[in-house]
Amino acid sequence: MAEQQHITVTLPDGKPLVVPKGSTVKEVAAKIGPGLARAAVGAEVEGEVVDLMRTLDRDVRLRILTARDPEALLLLRHSAAHVLATAVRELNPGAGIGFGPAIEDGFYYDFDVPRPFTPDDLQVIEAKMREVVEADYPFERRQVTKEEARVLFADDPLKLERLEEFSDDEVITVYRDGPFLDLCRGPHLPSTGYLKHFKLLSAAGAYWRGDENRPMLQRIYGTAFFDEKALEEHLHRLEEARRRDHRVLGKQLDLFSVDPRVGPGLILWHPRGAVIRHEVEKFEQELILRHGYVLVYTPHIASEKLYEISGHLENFQENMFGAMEVEGARYRPKPMNCPGHIAIYQSRQRSYRDLPIRMAEFGTVYRYERSGVLHGMLRVRGFTQDDAHVFCTPEQVPEEIGRLLDLVDEMLSTFGYPYTIELATRPEKALGTPEQWKEAEGMLARVLEERGKEYRLDEGGGAFYGPKLDFKLIDAIGRKWQGPTVQLDFNLPERFQMEYIGEDNEPHRPVMLHRVLVGSMERFIGGLIEHYAGDFPLWLAPEQVRVLPLSEPWLPSAQELHRRLVSEGIRATLHERDTLASRIREAELLKVPYMAVVGEREARSGTVAVRRRGASTKQEVMDREAFVAHLQEKIRRRSLD
Repeated sequence: MAEQQHITVTLPDGKPLVVPKGSTVKEVAAKIGPGLARAAVGAEVEGEVVDLMRTLDRDVRLRILTARDPEALLLLRHSAAHVLATAVRELNPGAGIGFGPAIEDGFYYDFDVPRPFTPDDLQVIEAKMREVVEADYPFERRQVTKEEARVLFADDPLKLERLEEFSDDEVITVYRDGPFLDLCRGPHLPSTGYLKHFKLLSAAGAYWRGDENRPMLQRIYGTAFFDEKALEEHLHRLEEARRRDHRVLGKQLDLFSVDPRVGPGLILWHPRGAVIRHEVEKFEQELILRHGYVLVYTPHIASEKLYEISGHLENFQENMFGAMEVEGARYRPKPMNCPGHIAIYQSRQRSYRDLPIRMAEFGTVYRYERSGVLHGMLRVRGFTQDDAHVFCTPEQVPEEIGRLLDLVDEMLSTFGYPYTIELATRPEKALGTPEQWKEAEGMLARVLEERGKEYRLDEGGGAFYGPKLDFKLIDAIGRKWQGPTVQLDFNLPERFQMEYIGEDNEPHRPVMLHRVLVGSMERFIGGLIEHYAGDFPLWLAPEQVRVLPLSEPWLPSAQELHRRLVSEGIRATLHERDTLASRIREAELLKVPYMAVVGEREARSGTVAVRRRGASTKQEVMDREAFVAHLQEKIRRRSLD
């Protein structure tokens, strides 16, 4: 029987296209149409993104990719990483080559070089990259044997190490663009000339393979887009993100600090930062009490035995701090609050009439994070969770999930956060049976669908004890932050042998819902700093009003106004020293929402000249009673203006 000489390519609209076996993707694109062939940058074959020179030897489903397709950015940015490596090798032939993947919003490449890259180096490298682009080298893919690859990369120990991890029957490919050859799976653009709009952003140290015991390499980050406007918009967002950096603003506004004597990843809340935290906690406490929660407190350390039962020692030990010996027993700083809440539940017998029980705690937990990933308030080793656990009957679960959705919505809307929802499913390391997980995942999905809530799946992203809903906050410049979570757990009740007495007078196993609204208080406040760019709404502002007498004769009138504001619960300070201009400047730097200026006119008429944050030199003269009432109403409504 003669070998088949043709294959069938199924296009996105379902139409079949018969082409010679061994045709390249580029040749298929040309057969579909010359316009598509000119615009093509790659393809998706059976769900895999490939480059245009990939040959087809069997029947496949195929979609041609152009610059308009989101998947095409993978090709662009991976190719940009290779152009970067080409430039670095041209400038420094002895540079060792690590990995160079495309990542969200850009790309990076790791290099083994004798010294860190400087900003001046990046400018030189970027200029050399433009020469590589101008040369328009084709990206040439070649399949090689392991032995051939050993010869090709004999002078590059990083690549040789990676090469030895391939199995003997694994397909090994290399890509060449001009003078640069790399061990790479691809895919890539047709040539370097397709890379028009790119920018190198920064350089940083990075351990080889992410292992702190391995050599420190130098990583260069960059980004690339298919059009100039998209690049400019992205660079503007990055600049805006730098302007909003909570670490810089935290220091400028005197909100928090980290001291090496205390330890990395452990936050010191300054008085001004503590005000913001207190207001958030006070609001949330009022909110959850209104929603039927009870408050509890649990110790900061607990016996290791508790975490043996919970499964944390088995499944979470790498994220826990080491044990301490106390009278022959081993104790651990708590990584989570749930085992303590279970202990409270089990302190006495529970009836179905008692359920649901909704326990809440602002509980500080401690988790070991490697020093290299610590980041201001966003990634820390000690943090306070607004943790709560709902213990209920299986029949009560859908209603309780619905109540939690309402609670999350009310909480996030108060801070001006839109959000998305992800349903995270069973991870590789998980307690319980697949059947339990399917049931729990289905329950969460049904409640979301019944309420018309859009969500996407996060396959394998669940906690080890159950699936969860992750709420991603969208901040003022479009970035997503981890926010509330709702986790459905059949496993901890089983491990702890939890019970309630049912209507049939028999013991039954409760279901447990874990939930946080802000998650880590540190991370949430750090995110708020960036969301508001330090311009906190009045109800959250550490200092709400700064009273400024114009000069010495009007100080008594300013003092009277200050006393009135403080008596009404408004956070006001009186600043009388230095020139008025310097006092106004200081208040602007601290982003105080209102300045209340008192001069001769205001002192005699019982008014105040109000200067709002960000309003330049514009002032509004107001009656003092009206000013106080205006502030009180904005604070009462928790206005976001």
